Amino acid sequence: MGVISSSNTADRMSPTAAPWVAAPSMGPPSSQLMTGKPVQGLIQAEPQMPRLAVAADQFKAPMKAIQDADDLKTFLSGDTVKDFVAFILSLNQAVIGTSLKQQHQLSKPLTILNSWLDDLYALVDSTPPVQQSLRYGNPAFRTWFSRMADKAPEMLSKLLPSNLSTAAVELLPYILDSFGNATRIDYGTGHETTFVAFLHCLAVLGLVTEGDRQALVCVVFNRYLELMRHVQTTYWLEPAGSHGVWGLDDYQFLPFVWGSAQLIHHPLIRPKSIHNEELLGIYGDDYMYLAGVKFVKSVKKGSLHETSPMLDDVSSVLNWQKVNSGMIKMYQVEVLSKFPIMQHFLFGTMLPFQ
Repeated sequence: MGVISSSNTADRMSPTAAPWVAAPSMGPPSSQLMTGKPVQGLIQAEPQMPRLAVAADQFKAPMKAIQDADDLKTFLSGDTVKDFVAFILSLNQAVIGTSLKQQHQLSKPLTILNSWLDDLYALVDSTPPVQQSLRYGNPAFRTWFSRMADKAPEMLSKLLPSNLSTAAVELLPYILDSFGNATRIDYGTGHETTFVAFLHCLAVLGLVTEGDRQALVCVVFNRYLELMRHVQTTYWLEPAGSHGVWGLDDYQFLPFVWGSAQLIHHPLIRPKSIHNEELLGIYGDDYMYLAGVKFVKSVKKGSLHETSPMLDDVSSVLNWQKVNSGMIKMYQVEVLSKFPIMQHFLFGTMLPFQ
């Protein structure tokens, strides 16, 4: 067991504007999502941790199953996506009012996972980008990715108790798909979602419990964010899949979901506070939402209105409860309902295609 404060600051690089590729979703437009009113077609789920229901002899390598729009509709109407959203909502509920800088008790599995993410962060530092004329897609990322993949099985062997060692065959593909694509040298919300799918699988196995939820978000997931921002600004990965329609961040979405939950009931910080540079300087490393805004501002030229229009629009919402509710809806519409993203999602025994 270990106690850890989750505040770590990722390195920054010079500003740039990343390309966005918009694609249609199967849900309502984002403009409907911050009203606080019910939206038709969203996944109905209540906050809940996954059920422990997998036998040790059942594990298998997960595979892609969403091949067309009909498959996506099947997924969006099935139990698996409801369980996955319920997990996200459970974590959302757990981090209301928390700070990244408060002390969190880490279980042995979370300590192992967080230490591995630290190692991967250091691995970026020891794998510098190569000199090239192009801004994006530095091929040194492939070297880093290969070294990460080499280290993953050993991490799993430490993470899994002997009675669950056979789960490695199912967990490894989720891990490898959480850190971007080495062929395309890109990264996006689909990879972020795959990392959360990996965390969901750990909960199915009983390695992550209800008592771990705050640490899972505020320490482990936050360290994953810091790692991937370090990767992004070192190798300048292309945004993967469908981006820009929400105008939040080219690469990640969930920091704005769980980050807005952290700020619910905050006595001082309001949604409009993202425009206050003094408050961002004081609290930017305490809350995931503000850290996300700081990162966007550090890597893009221009105002938020120009570079991240949705973030700018959301700043006019009166309270964090509405922001949080809207972000949850938007995640369902702009990530889970997007074929260009979900066609790469992996399904196995712990996240079956149904």
